[in-house]
Amino acid sequence: MRRRHLVLGFAAAVLADCPAFGEARVWPDKLVRWVLSQPAGSGADSVARLLSERLQKSWGQPIVIENRVGGQNTIGALTAAHAPADGYTFYFATTAALITNPLLFKQLPYDPQKDFVPVAFVGRSPFAILVEATSPVKTIGDMIAHSKAKDGSFSLGNEGPRTFSGMIARLFNARTGAQANLVPYASVSVGVQDLIGGHVEAMVADVASVAPHVTHGRLRMLATTSSARIAGWEQVPSLSETLTGFDMVGWFAVVAPTGTPGAAIDRFNRDLNELLAHQELAQRIAAIGPLVEAGWSTVQVANFFRSESARWTQLTREIGVLPE
Repeated sequence: MRRRHLVLGFAAAVLADCPAFGEARVWPDKLVRWVLSQPAGSGADSVARLLSERLQKSWGQPIVIENRVGGQNTIGALTAAHAPADGYTFYFATTAALITNPLLFKQLPYDPQKDFVPVAFVGRSPFAILVEATSPVKTIGDMIAHSKAKDGSFSLGNEGPRTFSGMIARLFNARTGAQANLVPYASVSVGVQDLIGGHVEAMVADVASVAPHVTHGRLRMLATTSSARIAGWEQVPSLSETLTGFDMVGWFAVVAPTGTPGAAIDRFNRDLNELLAHQELAQRIAAIGPLVEAGWSTVQVANFFRSESARWTQLTREIGVLPE
């Protein structure tokens, strides 16, 4: 009898430790990995670290930011796509990683539609057209006039023809007839240094990356690429004020490997939306660059992805970019 009681007691202890019979484990109960395609110190990295500081206090678990840079977001996206779908790896995704890369490359080592599921939306990341602070080019009108007068020799820096900034530059040329000479750079930071040094006359870059140079008086924004003026930069015209309907902004969203447990996705969505709803945090993020949009459900994020895919399909056709 005593032996039987010992066996039953051991079995009860084992079952009590099993989520199916005892109290379910609460997510997260270990370290969470957050993969980024951008380098440490970038605007995206700064936003992710700001959010992770708050989330790990709420969760009681550490969040490790893993910067996997290169290949126009493909290295970071591939890393996240091939991670275990156990609820402990998430990807801080960009428009390029999820929407434009499939339109620009015939072969990608990952499939955004099949490999990821939406978790939450963070905010939109406007781009800007900039010049060096002492440049005689004061407005977008000036830039168009200078470009046409110089007959293709006016230089406009960007990150390459198959990047977000490169496509903005190509669309700018297409819709204005400016014929600016598009100069590709390996990174925003290299292009900005050339802009400050006078080696290139203008630059297309995301606001998050160039904001410190603007606030310190080294660069001047001619216009943002959004459909309306943006909070915090109200003095800077929107490009749509000159080119009706021009609206090319990036965005950040959180996705997870397909198969990630719904409980982890729901908790991440709920807690991140609660954080983004705080005005103080939204303002701190806006100071970096992105404009927060809180409260999106996973269904809303999925619908947004579909609409963006359709919109960018049309835009790439307009500027004549074919997949390679």
